[in-house]
Amino acid sequence: MTSSLHRTDVNRSAILAQLGAHGAASRADLARTLNLSPALITQLVKQLIGEGLVAELEQAPSSGGRPARLLGLAASAGHAIGVKVGATHVALVEVGIAGRVIRSAEVPFDATASTFVLDLADRIQAFIDAGDEVTLLGVGVAVPGTVDEPGNGVVECGVLGWNSIHLGEALRGAIGLPVVIENDVNALAVAERLYGIGRSHENFLVVTIGAGIGAGIVVEGTVLRAASGGAGEIGHIPVADDGPLCSCGNLGCLEAVIGEAALVRRAREAGIIDPGAGIDDLLAAAEAGDDAAIALYRDAGRLLGRTLAGIVHVIDPAAIVVLGEGTVAWSHWSAGFEPAFRSHLQRHRRTIPVNVETWLDDSWAQGAAALVLATPFDTGSDVGDQGRLIRARLVGQGSR
Repeated sequence: MTSSLHRTDVNRSAILAQLGAHGAASRADLARTLNLSPALITQLVKQLIGEGLVAELEQAPSSGGRPARLLGLAASAGHAIGVKVGATHVALVEVGIAGRVIRSAEVPFDATASTFVLDLADRIQAFIDAGDEVTLLGVGVAVPGTVDEPGNGVVECGVLGWNSIHLGEALRGAIGLPVVIENDVNALAVAERLYGIGRSHENFLVVTIGAGIGAGIVVEGTVLRAASGGAGEIGHIPVADDGPLCSCGNLGCLEAVIGEAALVRRAREAGIIDPGAGIDDLLAAAEAGDDAAIALYRDAGRLLGRTLAGIVHVIDPAAIVVLGEGTVAWSHWSAGFEPAFRSHLQRHRRTIPVNVETWLDDSWAQGAAALVLATPFDTGSDVGDQGRLIRARLVGQGSR
């Protein structure tokens, strides 16, 4: 499939998102807001009208000349459920087509329990049942591991202890809705592509810092998944000979050196925080001016910067987005990150923008919901039959 078709698919989703978020608009309004040519808007709107997704409404008032016809969503458009799976809890959100979170919840979950698949299905169903009666397009599930194909959903996740878990099939059977499953950082990349920096850049890198270190790679508007769906596992780049043991079983991985658990362990060993203290205590120490805590973050930022400089040279993104729960401490990371990152880039790449975005607790789950919202028009994704089912619900052929 050509990259131009990928871009068209994303633009179609963007039109629906804009109309869903801001109400009726003219073709000229859409072209201006989405930074697309009037000719392309006319072409895409014609397709959407033909598919029953967009309808022409009343004429807009005119100050002279031919009145513009307003466009609006032709159907209720529906909502998506987003789920972020963690080792001890599940975050859930219900999201409208424009990406706005309507409601959210966080519930306990034991990923190591023998009944974890049934338990996960029960928690998703309970969240669905607690909502209003609207058409649900499907469920997006984000996991901290590798997924063979989003529409299939076979998961490998060392962090959770999951090996070849056929999660997609099991959840579809239990919930009775289309289900799309993806690596959690790739899900964030999909959300950025649909609602964020991807509206301006077709080639960008999403980097997450926090409990893990990961990346979502978007090339010509498409999330790069590669041979087994595991592209972007930058947290497992070896950076230290004989370094600490990583959750993947190897020594000296980036995540084992600068992930949240590693920072906490090093802070305890150095006496910066008490033996039972955690990452919040480390940040508090840095905020209070503790030189050792500040240095710990600065060193982590320096190593991250050097590593990302190498990745930039490999994939040549136009921009970088930094996300994740660790960004709350970015002011301390950046002291080491910026000089290390810029100085290790080739001269012509040193102006690449790095956007650090505000992190909310439900951001992971919101990214998972974006998997569903982008699916009906994303011919480049590996969603298979799930894309057809989600699209059928979007045009009103399905029901809750």
